[in-house]
Amino acid sequence: MKKNDLTEGRILTKLLLFAVPFLIANILQSLYGAVDLFVVGRFCGAESVAAVSIGTQVTQIVTSFITGLTLGSTILIGKYMGRRDFEQVKRTIGTSLTIFFFTALFLTGLLLWFGRPLLVLMNTSDQFFELTFQYVAICGAGNVFICGYNAVSAILRGYGDSVRPMAFVAVACVLNVVLDVLFVKYWGMGVAGTAFATVISQGISMGTAVLHLKRKGFIFDFKWKSFRPAKNIVKELAFVGIPISFQEMMVRISFLYLTAVMNRCGVYAAAVVGISSKFDVFAMLSATSIANALAAFTAQNMGAGKPERARKSLWYGMSFALFAATVFWGWAQLSPQSMIRVFNSNEAILTAGVPFFKSCSYDYIMVAMVFCLNGYLNGKEKTVWTMVSCCSGALLLRIPMVYLFGKYFSDDLGKLGMIAPIVSGIMAAYTMAYVIYERRRQAAVSKRKIEGKN
Repeated sequence: MKKNDLTEGRILTKLLLFAVPFLIANILQSLYGAVDLFVVGRFCGAESVAAVSIGTQVTQIVTSFITGLTLGSTILIGKYMGRRDFEQVKRTIGTSLTIFFFTALFLTGLLLWFGRPLLVLMNTSDQFFELTFQYVAICGAGNVFICGYNAVSAILRGYGDSVRPMAFVAVACVLNVVLDVLFVKYWGMGVAGTAFATVISQGISMGTAVLHLKRKGFIFDFKWKSFRPAKNIVKELAFVGIPISFQEMMVRISFLYLTAVMNRCGVYAAAVVGISSKFDVFAMLSATSIANALAAFTAQNMGAGKPERARKSLWYGMSFALFAATVFWGWAQLSPQSMIRVFNSNEAILTAGVPFFKSCSYDYIMVAMVFCLNGYLNGKEKTVWTMVSCCSGALLLRIPMVYLFGKYFSDDLGKLGMIAPIVSGIMAAYTMAYVIYERRRQAAVSKRKIEGKN
C-alpha cells in the first residue's frame, strides 16, 4: 500500500514519481496515431494522410468519451483509497469494468451507424471520403479493446499505480509499430492497415494487462460475481464521469468543426490541421500527464482529509507543465518546418503549415494552465464546473470564432491558428478565478466553524 499512497511524503517528489510514468505512457500512447500518420505519409499519398488525420479526429471523440468515464473511476478509486475503504475500491472496480464493456458496445454501433453522416458534415472531400470511413469503421469495431485498455489503466492509476499502465501501453505501442510497417509497407493495406494495427495492438495489451493482474493477486479478483454493478457506485460514476466525458466530447466536436472549415480550403490545408493535431498531442503531453496525475493525487488527498496538500500539488504541477510547454512553443517559433517534417516533407504542406504552426503553438502555454486547473478540480469532484467551463469554451467561444475566422480569413492559416490560444487563454483566466474563489470560500467556511466552536 505504501508505494501507492499519495497522501504522505514530499509533495513534489510524490507527484513527479507518479506523473513521470503517466508522461511516458502518454508519449507511447500518442505514438499510435503518430505512427499511423508517419507510416502512411511515407508509403501512401496525400489523400491517405488526410484520411488518417480526419479519421483519427473522429475516433478521438469516442476515445474522449471513454477516457472521461474512466477518469471518473480513477477519481472515485482514489477517494476510497485515501479513506482506506478497500471494499468500496473493489466494488468501484467491478462496477466500472461492467459499465465500460456495455458502453463500448453502444459506441461501436453508434460510430458504425453515424460515421458516414458525420464525415459528410465535416465536408470530407470525395477524394478520400471512403478511405476515411474505412479507418473510422475498423477502429470503431475495436472499441471494446480500446475501452477495456483505458479502463484497466484508469483503475490502476486511481489505486496509486502509474507504472504498470505504462508497461501495458509499451506493449501496445511496440506491436502497433511492427504491425503498421507490416500491414502498410509490406502488405500494401494502406489506411485499413493502420486501423487494424491499432485495434489488434490494443486488444493484445488489454489481454496482457488482465492476465498480469490476475496472476499478481490484484485487489480485484476478476471473477464473474465481482462484476455485479453496485447502484450507489453507478450513481457516483455517473455524477463524476459523465460531465468529464461530455466536456471532452464537446471540445472534440468544436475541433471537428475547425477541421470541417479547413477541409474547404483543400487537401493541403486539411493535411496541415491533421499534422498539427498530432504534434499538439506531443507538445501538450506534459500538461495532460500532470493533469491526470493531479486528478488522482487530489482525489486521494481529499479522501484522506488533506485539502491543503492537494492544493499545493496544483502549483507544483502547473509550474512543471508550463516549463515543458514553453520548450515546444520555442521550437514552433524557431523552426516550424522541422516539426512538420516529422510527419510529412511535402513542400506544399510545409508552405501551408508554417504560419499555422507558429500561431497555434501559443496554445501549448495556455492549455497547460487549463489542463492542470481542470485536473485539480476533477480530483475534487468539481466535474460539473469543469464541464460547464469546457463546454462554454467549445460552444460559446471556439465554434463562433471558427465560423467568423473561417468566413473572413479563410485564406490566412496564420489567423486561423490563433483561435485555439485565444480560447484557451480566456478559459485559463476564468478557471483560475474559480479556483481562487473556491479557496477563499472554503477558508471562510473553516473560519466560521472555528469561531462557532469558540
